[in-house]
Amino acid sequence: MAASKKDLQKSKLVIMFDEEEGVDYGGPSREFFFHLSRELFNPYYGLFEYSANDTYTVQVSPMSAFVDNYHDWFRFSGRVLGLALVHQYLLDAFFTRPFYKALLRIPASLSDLESLDQEFHQSLMWIKERDISIEPLELTFSVTEELLGRVAERELKPGGRNIAVTEKNKKEYLERVVRWRLERGIAEQTESLVRGFYEVVDPRLVSVFDARELELVIAGAAEIDLNDWRAHTEYRSGYHDAHPVVEWFWSSISRFTNEQRLRLLQFVTGTSSIPYEGFAALRGSTGPRKFCIEKWGRPNSLPRAHTCFNRLDLPPYPTPEILYEKLLLAVEETNTFGIE
Repeated sequence: MAASKKDLQKSKLVIMFDEEEGVDYGGPSREFFFHLSRELFNPYYGLFEYSANDTYTVQVSPMSAFVDNYHDWFRFSGRVLGLALVHQYLLDAFFTRPFYKALLRIPASLSDLESLDQEFHQSLMWIKERDISIEPLELTFSVTEELLGRVAERELKPGGRNIAVTEKNKKEYLERVVRWRLERGIAEQTESLVRGFYEVVDPRLVSVFDARELELVIAGAAEIDLNDWRAHTEYRSGYHDAHPVVEWFWSSISRFTNEQRLRLLQFVTGTSSIPYEGFAALRGSTGPRKFCIEKWGRPNSLPRAHTCFNRLDLPPYPTPEILYEKLLLAVEETNTFGIE
């Protein structure tokens, strides 16, 4: 937290894990950000929570206000996001669309609420789509809030409890209630996170992004496109795209679930995320480096990986079923980093 903005932006990151022999040519750094983000943004620790609609996208939790030193934690979280962006590392974390808009300081809209609270979004859409001069509503510019069992009224603007919502002021009411719902209990935490983010990131770097583009740059793509993967794979030491072992490899991958494919990707590259441009944009120790399969070892060997170079050393297995079993074993059982 003591590092300067200049140091964080310009310095090369070097990560070394205890009791591991690998040199950081990029692989350990990718693994570091992958595992750090998996823990830091885990709802178990109270800083973040799952969105109302699923159990994989997260957002700032109102209950985080009860976490010790939460301002520092959110500033640190913002710096992690910024470092990953500046140094081009993907994170194992997916956030709601309003979260990315907050990072970009873009005002949220009614449509953004759908990813946060679908039921509340539907009720506001009902108001938006009706002429309430014909169907009057008993609403004012105030809302009720509940926290720890206590219910209180909150005005959306000065004197709001005495201002009725009409067809004429409905647009303003919707804008204010959306802002209230998105910021409820998390305004201070979000501001700390955004401040940490811009302690690392030059605002000009992200000024060209919209929320969707920032999401892709930070988290990558979640669903693996096998055609894109194969089209941007290189081969070495006798392997080629039409080699029987290579054909068996891709046949095995087609049998994998998407989760198993992501695990294989993490095994070989150090992260389960895919750059938003696809496999053509994979990076290695010295810049862009494609996924590579090299012929290596004996038929009884397990596949091995070089995460710094996005390379899978694949032995010449005698049958497709043996290849499938060995590949699956490497993906399911191997959780160590090593370079031979």
